[in-house]
Amino acid sequence: MTKIERKTKETDIKLALNISGTSQYNIDTGIGFFNHMLETFSRHSGFDLDIKATGDIDVDYHHLVEDVGIVLGQAFFEETRKATFKRFGYSIIPMDEALVLSSVDLANRVYLMYDCQVSGTILNFDIELIEEFWRAFVSNARIVLHIKQLAGYNKHHIVEAAFKSVAHSLKIACTPSSEILSTKLTL
Repeated sequence: MTKIERKTKETDIKLALNISGTSQYNIDTGIGFFNHMLETFSRHSGFDLDIKATGDIDVDYHHLVEDVGIVLGQAFFEETRKATFKRFGYSIIPMDEALVLSSVDLANRVYLMYDCQVSGTILNFDIELIEEFWRAFVSNARIVLHIKQLAGYNKHHIVEAAFKSVAHSLKIACTPSSEILSTKLTL
């Protein structure tokens, strides 16, 4: 279990992550839709996730969503340094009319390819913040992540399929391995 705290003028976040968990979660960001996506992520990855986050959500949700991505990424990086893993994972998840593919490489390199055609809001949550969350996560987790919408028009379904797909990809990539899957013998 890795615990990370981040306190800025705009946010205060306490997070605990265990990638060898059993999908136990306790998430409170003050943003209902974001809580739902993080709960989905925990449930489908098998990771235990505890988040208590507050921030200037009266201004907008950007700071809090991005900072949760930062802290989750930092915790994920620490968790993946404790053992050797399969390294690669991919998943294609349908959710009604939506279909989203993701692939991940625990490469100790940073790259995000986010290709989802969603915009606007869900309730009062700006959908563009989803890409900001994943960018912050990837940068701090030091991974390569591709997320591609293959079909769909319902914003909620597309975003939720993306969270589920990434969760499954990470679950596969975090499968223990007895060898380092690199010709360099290091990541």
